[in-house]
Amino acid sequence: SVLTSWLLHIHIEDPKTSYQRCTLSLFAAMGNSCSNNLGIPPAKGPNAVGCSDFMMDHTVEGTFFRLYYPCVVSDNAEKPDWIPCKGYFYGLADFMKINRGLSEKIFNYLFGSFKIPAALNGSYKQNGKYPVVIFSHGLGAFRTLYSAICTELASQGFIVASVEHRDESASATYFYHQKPQEPKKDEASPPKPNPEAPENLVEEWMYYRSLKPGESEFPLRNKQVKQRADECIKALDTLIQINSGKNMENVLQTEFDWTTLENSMDLCRIAVMGHSFGGATVVEALCKDVNFKCGIALDAWMFPLDEEIYVRVKQPIFFINSEKFQWAGNISRMRKLDSSSTSMQRKMITIKGTVHQSFPDFTFLTGNWIGKILKLKGEIDPQVGIDLCNRASLAFLQRHLGLNKDFNQWDHLIEGKDHNLIPGTNQNTT
Repeated sequence: SVLTSWLLHIHIEDPKTSYQRCTLSLFAAMGNSCSNNLGIPPAKGPNAVGCSDFMMDHTVEGTFFRLYYPCVVSDNAEKPDWIPCKGYFYGLADFMKINRGLSEKIFNYLFGSFKIPAALNGSYKQNGKYPVVIFSHGLGAFRTLYSAICTELASQGFIVASVEHRDESASATYFYHQKPQEPKKDEASPPKPNPEAPENLVEEWMYYRSLKPGESEFPLRNKQVKQRADECIKALDTLIQINSGKNMENVLQTEFDWTTLENSMDLCRIAVMGHSFGGATVVEALCKDVNFKCGIALDAWMFPLDEEIYVRVKQPIFFINSEKFQWAGNISRMRKLDSSSTSMQRKMITIKGTVHQSFPDFTFLTGNWIGKILKLKGEIDPQVGIDLCNRASLAFLQRHLGLNKDFNQWDHLIEGKDHNLIPGTNQNTT
């Protein structure tokens, strides 16, 4: 067969260099062979995994998340698309500073066929009360891009809400506003539209906001991290109300029966987790809401946080870092969270051979050479890297949520005791 290739110049923003743009070349070979052996790995826990989207309040102030949960096994379950719709391709194009029309075709070709390994709107599995994790995505991401982590947690008996942030740090998200109605000829003014009726709502997209020329970065990111923490808390509050049996209107009108989640959550065992900007969001959320009993920050970008927050956070935190992304100043900020009274609660490990993008799903969906050119893959096998991340996280959650599970078999990973791990950091902060 004849393979056609093309060259793109992609600008990727990296928090480590204050979003300094680097021009990278992407060569993609046309043909079905490009996606062979690629895909998001299925979860390894004892439970089948379902997922569904929830949007409460159609406005930009509402909450929007994808829920992952243990579900009833179904042989013919539909799996959701990894990229939900075209608007997210546009958002990724804008974030990378490339043409929307061209990028939609390329992204759709490279990633459009991938599915999330979970049953879309699968029936909830009743089996006691499950602990809860709120997940915060990184800069330029959105709610579906960390499914390898979220599905694994759900398969191990967690209810996980992956928030889609509306602080203009997501590459794309959407909400609704009311559709104006034309008055009838015999009416002086139009009747008020029903805000709960989807046919009376108009979809509106919000895309990533870049820094303006000459704009200082910290005020923007600091404002965003505070909003992000509030959105995590709002998602948790929504779950608490759903758990109480309150009828919560889902604007998206999914087929999932949300009433089956009544009394399903262990609200004494709640954690917050996030990657990169989401890692900073973890720290901010812990400071703002004591309902979060502990936090896990994946390759956290600490820049957006206020100085005074470090002494105010009391809950345990686990920093899981990549080998190639971190730098001394960022690690020093993480270590400010340590104190004589809480040092045993604050843990840090580094996964050898990993890069910043070893945590999102992209690392599973690109071949080795393209993945390494774009820094979506490190030297470590992506499956090995994500397994270390997930198992260390489960052990930490058992320890600090008081779970009666067997996750303590991975306690040694919390201490960095594995040939693929570094205890603490590979950065010299002296």
